[in-house]
Amino acid sequence: MKFIKTILWSFFFVSALGISQDTKNDTIPPESQRTDTIPEIPQVVDSIPLKKISNDSIIEKPQRPAFESSFIIDNPTNVVYSKKSMEMQIKHRFGLINGGNNDLAGLWAPANIRIGLTYTFFEGVTLGFGTTKFKRLQDFSLQTRLFRQTRSEKIPLSVSYYGNFVIDARNKELFEFSQDRFSFFHQIILARRFNRNLSLQLAPSISHFNLVDAGRKNDIFGLSLGGRYKVSPQSSILVDYSHPFTNYAEVDGEDINPKPGLSIGVEFATSGHAFQLLVSNSNGIVPQEIYGFNQNDFFKGDILIGFNITRVYKF
Repeated sequence: MKFIKTILWSFFFVSALGISQDTKNDTIPPESQRTDTIPEIPQVVDSIPLKKISNDSIIEKPQRPAFESSFIIDNPTNVVYSKKSMEMQIKHRFGLINGGNNDLAGLWAPANIRIGLTYTFFEGVTLGFGTTKFKRLQDFSLQTRLFRQTRSEKIPLSVSYYGNFVIDARNKELFEFSQDRFSFFHQIILARRFNRNLSLQLAPSISHFNLVDAGRKNDIFGLSLGGRYKVSPQSSILVDYSHPFTNYAEVDGEDINPKPGLSIGVEFATSGHAFQLLVSNSNGIVPQEIYGFNQNDFFKGDILIGFNITRVYKF
């Protein structure tokens, strides 16, 4: 009898243990069926899941600027500074070296100078103003970035537009109408940075003068070619060539066609400052003056010394 009771109590204890285990399994579901666990969060980069990133969706990085300054000696470059940047410009041209009159290689001769200021009000758009000594020219300029060369070479060139509106502020007796004082310049700049040392640009242009002398044309088409080669981290050699396409008739037996402008120089640059020391055959500083009126021949010794200084401030 005692043996039978022991078996019954053992059976009851095992049954109770099994019911208790089933109850626990019902109240806490297995891991695969639980709904209160924290879902796995996919790893993201810039809010885009990694599995959605492909080569086509990677943002193109722009190439470094092809030039250090907003102009290469005489012609504008494709450089457009970032928003809220201001550039101060000083351009100086001494007299001709072979001008005679004991002028100390042109240093004592009449010199031309321009002082200008540009400011980037909007990203990719720069407005500027400058004043020039010869003819008292007051110029207002606009430059805008159209395309930027990318490091992946998907866009192989940087393209920008430069234009200006110039007022001749000399005495009113020289002009019959106020609009006779006005001239305009438009240029498309194609630039490419080939490597860390070599950069080139090609820039077709058109110059328009409301008033011209007899025998001249109001519109002048031109083409410039400029290049920079770095010889050290801060130093470069510059070449700038400006070719006007004109076909004027001789006036009183004199050839009045403007001569091509050729300038060779060296540049010393830091992060915000550029200094260009140059030899040129043109003392005109505003672009349309170079294309329209230069009468100096570089290869006949009609050369002069000059310099350009720029300083960039970021706000």
